[in-house]
Amino acid sequence: MGGAWRTVSSVLSHGSPLTTHRLRALCVPVVHLIFLSACTVGPDFLKPKADTPPGWTDTALATKGGSTAVPVSPSTEEWWQSFRDPELTSLIARASAANLDLKEAGLRITESRLQERIAAAAELPSVDANASYNINRFSTETAQGSLFGALGNIKGPPGFVAPNFPNPYDQFQTGFDASWEPDVFGGVKRSEEAAAANTETAIEQKHDALVSLEGEVAHAYIDLRGAQAKLAITEENLKTQRETLALTRDRRKADLGNDLDVSNASAQVTVTRSQQPQLQGEIASDINQLSLLLALQPGALQGELKTASAVPPVPPQVPVGLPGDLARRRPDIRAAEARLHAATAQVGVAVASLYPSISFNAPFGTQAERMPMLASWAAVFFQAGPTVTIPIFEGGKLHATVHLQQAEEKEAAVDYAKTVLGAVHDVENSLVAYSTEQQHRQALEATVAENRRALALAQRRYRDGLTTFLDVLDAQRAVLATQLSLADSTQALSTDLVALYKALGGGWETDAKQAAAK
Repeated sequence: MGGAWRTVSSVLSHGSPLTTHRLRALCVPVVHLIFLSACTVGPDFLKPKADTPPGWTDTALATKGGSTAVPVSPSTEEWWQSFRDPELTSLIARASAANLDLKEAGLRITESRLQERIAAAAELPSVDANASYNINRFSTETAQGSLFGALGNIKGPPGFVAPNFPNPYDQFQTGFDASWEPDVFGGVKRSEEAAAANTETAIEQKHDALVSLEGEVAHAYIDLRGAQAKLAITEENLKTQRETLALTRDRRKADLGNDLDVSNASAQVTVTRSQQPQLQGEIASDINQLSLLLALQPGALQGELKTASAVPPVPPQVPVGLPGDLARRRPDIRAAEARLHAATAQVGVAVASLYPSISFNAPFGTQAERMPMLASWAAVFFQAGPTVTIPIFEGGKLHATVHLQQAEEKEAAVDYAKTVLGAVHDVENSLVAYSTEQQHRQALEATVAENRRALALAQRRYRDGLTTFLDVLDAQRAVLATQLSLADSTQALSTDLVALYKALGGGWETDAKQAAAK
């Protein structure tokens, strides 16, 4: 308060004692009014309470053998480490550093922080320096121009010096223009609050983009390893089928078989071989997708990833925590909370516009017809005093703006509740998918084992002449189909775990710690 009064006093001190006294008499009540009535109008933001169930359903947590989801506090900071695959860890680290979507999100944070500075600047006085030169001429065809001309031609008695009114005339001017609008009702503070909340939104949106990126890298990598595994299965079965084809030809030559067996065996080899290009194309597409996520040219990772490797296995246990943990961990919920905060602050900005505003303007400078005269006291001009603006009639615009901001605040609150509910469903569905896929995989493992035994038995009986080739052919088809299904299930299980980790919202904490350390 003392500093503000000193600012006003320094402006007033340029005038004469009488003028200064009058201006002080006018300004003192106004300044006191500012500091006696200063407040921050509008609602204060209250952190919303996430409406979540006490725990996950029994269906989501039900697992018969295999990897188990347990409701204990998860450590999802670097969830990809649970797969124990160094290549996956390396890809995610490089993508986090180079991905172009993340760089865009980082620039949006910078933009938001600059908006904070712009909002905060409204609280401070502004001072501008100026200098100008003008040549001015009044039209003599106007009343003002005629008057100046008549006064300039006045003749008087000897010794009388008539005033000089040249037309045209020069005008030089230098000076300063200072202005300040105190934040009487907190509208500027609410603007700063909204800008800070928007920055938090941008930060959490970057975290959300990072979580999505990590999930996309892991998904593409698991899909790549799955395609490589299916290609290896196809090639292994193709080798077996070619051996069977050779066997049918040998039996035909020995008059133990027939052309139908040879044709069926040859057709099976052709069908299996036709699956190779499709799988090779899927492998190339996955490598290119990973290259895109790492901001590299197509094929840049070909040399690094072309050698086949196993699908990253799931860990024995997956801690998932409780539904209430999501509000703290998921960036999309944190971003929704920040948007609600910004909307609440904007209500205060709108409410502040209903109240009077006070501004102080203090132009000061010198004006003269000739430049040397700018240094004289006679050339000095100044103006000081407060301006009070009171909204009287705005056609309902100001009140409508308040109602609009209140409606947007309610919308943000609904969006927060919707985001929380969606997050709970995401995790619940991911848990169910992860649990049921394990049961599916266990059944497929047993089926593959039985089909292999059936194939071995059919091949042995065919060699011994105890069965037809159709039994061998059916067994080969069943083995290939179930092996590919098992490979798909293994891939789906790891992909489901990635989706679960993504739904839990982890993977951004390291980035947040690094940003805080800068």
